[in-house]
Amino acid sequence: MSIRKRLAAALCGALLVTVTGGLLPSAAFADSGDPADRPAAKEPPKVELVLDVSGSMRARDIDGQARMSAAKQAFNEVLDAVPEDVRLGIRTLGADYPGKDRKQGCKDTKQLYPVGELDRTEAKTAVATLVPTGWTPIGPALLGAADDLEGGSATRRIVLITDGEDTCAPLDPCEVAREIAAKGVDITIDTLGLVPNAKMRAQLMCIAEATGGTYTSVQHKEELSDRVSQLVDRAAEPVVTPVATQGAGRCDDAPRLEAGLYADRESFGQHRWYRVDLLPGQELRASVSIAADRPVNRDHGVLLRASSLAGREIVRGEAAGDGRTDVVSTGLRYPKSETDGTDDADDTDGEPAAETVCLRVSNSFSAPASVRTSPGLPLELTIDITGGPRAAGDAAFLGLGHGWWLLGLLTLAGFAAGVLWGWISRWRIAVWRTN
Repeated sequence: MSIRKRLAAALCGALLVTVTGGLLPSAAFADSGDPADRPAAKEPPKVELVLDVSGSMRARDIDGQARMSAAKQAFNEVLDAVPEDVRLGIRTLGADYPGKDRKQGCKDTKQLYPVGELDRTEAKTAVATLVPTGWTPIGPALLGAADDLEGGSATRRIVLITDGEDTCAPLDPCEVAREIAAKGVDITIDTLGLVPNAKMRAQLMCIAEATGGTYTSVQHKEELSDRVSQLVDRAAEPVVTPVATQGAGRCDDAPRLEAGLYADRESFGQHRWYRVDLLPGQELRASVSIAADRPVNRDHGVLLRASSLAGREIVRGEAAGDGRTDVVSTGLRYPKSETDGTDDADDTDGEPAAETVCLRVSNSFSAPASVRTSPGLPLELTIDITGGPRAAGDAAFLGLGHGWWLLGLLTLAGFAAGVLWGWISRWRIAVWRTN
């Protein structure tokens, strides 16, 4: 009986593949073609581990071990597990200067192991030589790490491991992280706090939030090694990196964007303009997110408005938040039918003319007087252009296509599979009665 069940399932599967085979993209079966036409190999991701080696790392409160010993053991485990395609480096802070000269102590950061192909033995040997020594210059160390990762288009990540807050203010590490993010260099900073207190936790959370990273509190050696390994592995995962752009004060001067993910900065209460060209028969889908990467006043909102060059509003999306909201997001859709006219462009060469859609991003954030408003708040804008309606009033059906051909094909496949299964069932019953 089991053989007959398998035969029936195989026949139904074969029918389904035969009927729906036409739906698969032809590219899946196409030859790869000339090697010269293939996309260039992706640049390996880069990660720099920034380790605090200040004097406080001597404290023995992580599973009965000194913090430095626990960090070394965790680093050895992490180095053994680093994926082959990750370019990893190590930077230290507070590792060399034992004195009391603050100016000198705040320069105490250096690259222990350069970012590149990993020699695990060499990296472990370098880590083994570290002895808790001096100050905690987190801000200078972050600037140094950003320089270490400079260049190229690879995914870049800094993982900061520390047991205390920065001791080199006024170079505030949170402001340093915001400046790194504002440069559009696409570096994510993740922070790990060893046995943290409230002040250190707030500072490390601020650093992470400024660049879209994460903060983790660590009180055990296994937690440290597991979390660092996760962050290194995450760098090796394919991600979409936002393209840095800069919106304008009016639509005429705005950058012209294509489909993709974009990053910008917007000051409190500011308007930023962007432009998108939309052809008849296309649909614009846009969304924007603004993150509160510092303390802000309650009751704020974000507005995304699409309008023509002449100033006519087409559609808008808006969202509001309160003091407990970290990110406020909204979006809009604008389908342009194939038969729709345009206010802003003419058909001159027999080709359909594109309409310029002006996108305005506005926010109503405000901040307490003690909070710096520069650089602006992180803004992430997503632009997607898909197939739109063919006639005014129509709408694309979930991006699956126009008309009823797809629904009819699926109905036919279901009907054929049902008939085949019924025939096989009747045959099985007849065989059973005969035997």
